[in-house]
Amino acid sequence: MMNFEYSGVLGLLILIGDIWAIINIFQGSASNEKKLIWIVAVVLLPVLGLILWFFLGPRNRGA
Repeated sequence: MMNFEYSGVLGLLILIGDIWAIINIFQGSASNEKKLIWIVAVVLLPVLGLILWFFLGPRNRGA
C-alpha cells in the first residue's frame, strides 16, 4: 500500500490558497499600504492570514 501523507496535501492546498490570495491582493483596488500589510500577513501567517484576508479583506461590492 502507498503511504499517503495528508499533511503534504493539506500543505499544498494552503500554498495554493495563499498564492490565490496574493494574486487577488495585487489585483485589488486597495491602497499600496493595505496591499503590503495583507501580503505580509498571508506570507508570515499562511493559514491565519489566508482566513483573515478571506473574511476581513477588501471586497468588490459591485455586481
